[in-house]
Amino acid sequence: MDRGFYSEANVNAMLGAHLKFLMGVKVSLLFVQEVLATVRDEMRNFDHYHPDHDLYSCSRMIAWEYKQDRPYKGDTLEEERRMYLHLYFSAEKALEDERVLNSKLIAWKAELETGKTNTANEKSYARYFTVKASPARGIKVTVKQKAIEQAKKNYGFFAMISNDIKDPIQALERYRNKDLIEKAFDNLKERLSFSRTFVSSEKSLDGKLFVEFIALIIMSDIKRRMRCSSLLKKYTMQEMLDHIDLIECFEQKGKAPRYGEIIKKQSDIFEALGFPPPT
Repeated sequence: MDRGFYSEANVNAMLGAHLKFLMGVKVSLLFVQEVLATVRDEMRNFDHYHPDHDLYSCSRMIAWEYKQDRPYKGDTLEEERRMYLHLYFSAEKALEDERVLNSKLIAWKAELETGKTNTANEKSYARYFTVKASPARGIKVTVKQKAIEQAKKNYGFFAMISNDIKDPIQALERYRNKDLIEKAFDNLKERLSFSRTFVSSEKSLDGKLFVEFIALIIMSDIKRRMRCSSLLKKYTMQEMLDHIDLIECFEQKGKAPRYGEIIKKQSDIFEALGFPPPT
């Protein structure tokens, strides 16, 4: 689940229902900061680096203070539950976070210097800048460097919690796979034109659902093959299919299909996907 689902009440509800879960959490949370403070220096050791994902990771077991209101007994059950906190550091994410902050600082500083401030940014002004105004020199804006360094301290880090998965990389891969479900629904609606059913009977709907389901399996398998063979670094799925679509096929009753000329680029695509090129 995304970070937006996190709250103590939601975690307690899932624990109370004995559900297994994996959830993203904010690095700024107190219990995450307490663990991160103990592993921050060692996390970027080479032993924690995973080249397939280009990041560092580590996990720690934590004790969650579980609470459950029991109206039937008129009390609140309080006990510790075991959970796993997975921490990650991405140098690429750290650079991106810093770039975003620098862009905001430039905009905020300009707003203060010109006097065209935005009430929505008041907290950011106070956190990162010191503003002095005088009749002679006008407005002078000074950056609070310590505040910027404090903000950058957590850049590149992200975290997840689970009451089931112990290994951080397994948790990361499981978490990222949720995108496959979202993309599958998008493929159904957009690429496979299933945003509307356009059927007039339940039997027709069953048939269309079956065909859409098979088509989605084929598309998912093609996407998996493209990812494993690194084709996704060269083409989008649509670009790859467009290259294949240029191959002409001639059919004659009672005879085997004949194919037009297949260029090397098309042949390489078939081989990368694990299929022999048509002959």
